[in-house]
Amino acid sequence: MQIDIARYSKLISLKDTEHNEEREEKLLERCPPGHEGTKLVEIPTTILDASGAITAWYLLDALTDATQKEIWAASNLLAPMLEKSVKVDGNWQTNQGWFNPSSENDALTPGCINLSPAWFQQGHENQLDLEVSASLKGASSEKILKAIAWPAAIATAALRVMHPEQYWAGLRAFTSLGEKAESKELLKMSETLQYWASVFNSLSVICNRQTPNHRDHLSILECFNILTTVGNYSNARMSMPSLWLEFGYDPGCMIVFSGRLVRHGIHAVEGDQIAWAWYMRDSIHVYAGVPSCGWARVNYRQ
Repeated sequence: MQIDIARYSKLISLKDTEHNEEREEKLLERCPPGHEGTKLVEIPTTILDASGAITAWYLLDALTDATQKEIWAASNLLAPMLEKSVKVDGNWQTNQGWFNPSSENDALTPGCINLSPAWFQQGHENQLDLEVSASLKGASSEKILKAIAWPAAIATAALRVMHPEQYWAGLRAFTSLGEKAESKELLKMSETLQYWASVFNSLSVICNRQTPNHRDHLSILECFNILTTVGNYSNARMSMPSLWLEFGYDPGCMIVFSGRLVRHGIHAVEGDQIAWAWYMRDSIHVYAGVPSCGWARVNYRQ
């Protein structure tokens, strides 16, 4: 693509997260993708920018049927928390207006929750120490961690290939977090870290929600998010308007990109759908003392 993501990233501010279409048009004028009109991508694809940096990966059938069933079963374990997550008002992430009821007699509980073995609670990025997310503090936390272990390992293995530098940064962060949890006697965090099977420090579980075009301001610019999707649904598309691209978002696929850099959204899902989004929160790497990594490149050499 014609776009240079390093230059593009310098134009984005923390305010560029939501729905300012006029602002987005100006960004596109400054950094056009280099092709005319929105293109639909429906085959396995690796997208490079003008400098050779990898902007996105798109894999069809990345998850076996067995793994998709594991993700569905693990999400069902979270049903009570998912149900409580949906609000009458508030931001779009949990606003009931963005969720669809289950299409099969309450087979799936709509909602959106975050899981993390060590993070700052929302709005408390400057507190002294991290803590385990509320979703992993209950009596069923060990059961949940074991249920997500295999999908977590798959996302980790994919990252090892797609962005090795980010993979090693994630490992270093968890080594540091484990040492800090032990030295500060943060027992719940130390225990949870032992069962957490991913180099990503956060997981969002999203059920039956459409998503407006947005950026993830808590992620790291140079780092990939890994999104996987399962369910009984059709006609789903992931849009990336900042790249003038749309992707088929069929069950079992994997889409990998920087959620902080690339504006994205999910629209027009018909049926029951679960998305798992693995990502790294920048504040956690800062706390762990891990430097930022570079952009992913085809010619990466360790």
